[in-house]
Amino acid sequence: MSSQNELPDELWRKILEIGTKASNFTYKDLCCVSISCRRLHRLSDEGSLWSYLLSVDFPNQISSPPSSSSPKSLYKIRFERERERKLLAHKRAVLRKESQVSEHLRKLRKFEVRLRDEREKLKSAVSELSNLHKVRQASVALNVWQPEVVRGRQKQMVEQCVVPVESRVRALEMEVKLCNQQLKVFDKAYRDEKQRLDTAKEGLKSMKYHPLRDYNLTSNESHENQKKRKKLKTCINCKILV
Repeated sequence: MSSQNELPDELWRKILEIGTKASNFTYKDLCCVSISCRRLHRLSDEGSLWSYLLSVDFPNQISSPPSSSSPKSLYKIRFERERERKLLAHKRAVLRKESQVSEHLRKLRKFEVRLRDEREKLKSAVSELSNLHKVRQASVALNVWQPEVVRGRQKQMVEQCVVPVESRVRALEMEVKLCNQQLKVFDKAYRDEKQRLDTAKEGLKSMKYHPLRDYNLTSNESHENQKKRKKLKTCINCKILV
């Protein structure tokens, strides 16, 4: 401390000026210097330092400060205004990202409905195709000797088929093939959309993250932490009284 007091104010001013202009001192560095001692607090409040920071940090807003405002006060006003602008821009970006997540979720639900409908369609076509194969086998069996009871049942199955079996079988086979192709297309689109959704969620999570806030704490955990802090505070007060 004695060596610091031996240096004149002019030398300290030069040190602060060099630090601000040559060593890229920020407003945070200057504020940290100002709280180290009363002398540096007084010297760091000088207008020349804050005028330079004004010209560097707000180059598009250079204007002569009013007679009632110091450069430091003007810097504070512009800093608060810039911080508010950045907060609003961040909120808008978060809202845009949330809308993207909602849109991806909507598309995923749409693909889920399409996949479910296509699977039901495929299941119905496969079931009908299986029945038609049984009908075709029954019609072939009519030309072969069978017991009268079996032949009557097979003849009834053939007579119930209004559409010609062969043409309907070919149509159903084509429908099954198309359903399988559609399922592959929808499944790939679903997986791609799911990947985009996961990416959007990660981006939203990183945008909402704050190093001083724990977003993973539940309400119960927060309540427990409050109870622990109150209990610790009570214990400390008891020790002090004792």
